[in-house]
Amino acid sequence: MTKLFEPLHLKEVTLRNRTAVSPMCQYSSEDGFPSDWHLVHLGSRAIGGAGLVMVEATAVSPEGRISPADSGIYTDGHVEPFAKIARFLKAHGAVAGIQLAHAGRKASASKPWEGDRHLANDEGGWDTIAPSPIAFGAKLTKLPQAMDLDDIRRVQTDFVRAAERALAAEFNYLEVHFAHGYLAHEFYSPLSNKRNDSYGGSFENRIRFMLETFTAVREVWPERLPLTVRLSVTDWLDGGVTIEESIELIRKLKAAGLDLLDVSHGFVTPDIDSVPWGPGFMIPIAGRIRNEADLPTTTSWSITEPQQAEQALQTNQVDMVMLGREFLRDPYWPYRAAEALGAEVATEILPVQYARAVN
Repeated sequence: MTKLFEPLHLKEVTLRNRTAVSPMCQYSSEDGFPSDWHLVHLGSRAIGGAGLVMVEATAVSPEGRISPADSGIYTDGHVEPFAKIARFLKAHGAVAGIQLAHAGRKASASKPWEGDRHLANDEGGWDTIAPSPIAFGAKLTKLPQAMDLDDIRRVQTDFVRAAERALAAEFNYLEVHFAHGYLAHEFYSPLSNKRNDSYGGSFENRIRFMLETFTAVREVWPERLPLTVRLSVTDWLDGGVTIEESIELIRKLKAAGLDLLDVSHGFVTPDIDSVPWGPGFMIPIAGRIRNEADLPTTTSWSITEPQQAEQALQTNQVDMVMLGREFLRDPYWPYRAAEALGAEVATEILPVQYARAVN
């Protein structure tokens, strides 16, 4: 069997194969509630054969949403609509996952197709918070309020409550979003964190928010279920986060109970021009982290072809591949990949309603 279609065991959860739908914001929620769009969007990828289907970055508080149309799990009322989606995903063979997030200074933005800019408070936006009162830049010009210790504790409690709701919503795979210039990454990066208290300055201080938040979530998320993190392991800029210090951070997260790292990069500042864009450019970095931190990894970023994904797995650089845009182009990518790789499971991936017509 090709490695792409070998099961992946994480704690008591088993993925039927090593393909995963990356969390992708749909900007189609109202007051945080998922809609029929989410059920169809995510459900079709489960029907298409994905091993893991991840709900988009889901805010732990209203202020933590990227936009007013973002997914959220900050009230008990959100639980059942998400549970409906999780049950559908599992009924069609996929592991149901959700990513918890707080957008920090990048919150209060318009939808990408409506300008991708900060919204004024009188047009549906809100005041933002961050480690330091520094605007992101480009079209995200709002000056955030610097968080005090009460703010930090409140947000950490929001993550814990969101994790409890995710469990109640029947998800069995949880990812905490510590990447892409959102709040936790803002604490981590010296480019956005200019604090002079115990949450800023030294490496140990800058990772404090992440470690405390992760540890608090781990305490309420069952040990039998995988708890993962998406981390921007480099800022691609002098003076920013480096891969070397990220490996040290990952080791600490592993000691705190991290089960797998979703390796990502950048986006804490708009001023990036050194990213080595290209097919699977994050795979070697994920491989280095897997080796040096001795931790299962996954990554996404320009993984499109079955042979490319299989090679990443065969060379032990990742344990699972995340696909984003490619799953938007083709919800049935696992079926196409199985055929391309000559995997025996090709005839078993699609549901019987489809398989009888296409096989």
